Amino acid sequence: QVQLVESGGGLVQAGGSLRLSCAASGRTLSYYVMGWFRQAPGNEREFVATIGRSGASTDYEDSVKGRFTISRDNAKNTMYLQMNSLKPEDTAAYYCAAARTSALRTTQSAYDYWGQGTQVTVSS
Repeated sequence: QVQLVESGGGLVQAGGSLRLSCAASGRTLSYYVMGWFRQAPGNEREFVATIGRSGASTDYEDSVKGRFTISRDNAKNTMYLQMNSLKPEDTAAYYCAAARTSALRTTQSAYDYWGQGTQVTVSS
């Protein structure tokens, strides 16, 4: 079992950048495919990005491609989401998640463990 804690959220102006972190404890992160999801008020939680266990493979939701970069440091048991060129529509609570699988996953149901979330607010 793994526990996940997100950090790095905050308030930023449109066009700015933030880096989210997801720190894991309990079991080494290298066992898991990892993902980021987000949920805006009144909306369902949606997929943002996923990364394979070694970090060699990634996948992104179309609206964040070219702006967001997912990465991981298994030695530090931490995953990251670098968010550049932020837009007001990126405003949401961002959640990290871990999946006991070997393939990339883009659906919530594939993930076994979740963090509590960190809020990102982008002002126009």
